[in-house]
Amino acid sequence: MKIIFNPDTEFVAKMRESLKKTEGYCPCRLEHIEDNVCMCKEFREQIADPDYEGFCHCRLYYKEK
Repeated sequence: MKIIFNPDTEFVAKMRESLKKTEGYCPCRLEHIEDNVCMCKEFREQIADPDYEGFCHCRLYYKEK
């Protein structure tokens, strides 16, 4: 298993700037709750699934098998 950034470096730069503005909360989520701090709870659960391969909700990270 490997977690990597989206290969689109321009997108990653924009997302990282957005994360700074939202104090680490996923910019794709409306609620500023603990579950939405990047890496969000949804993606951490996907990481734990050995069969999951794909992007997180906001497409910043990618999990390879």
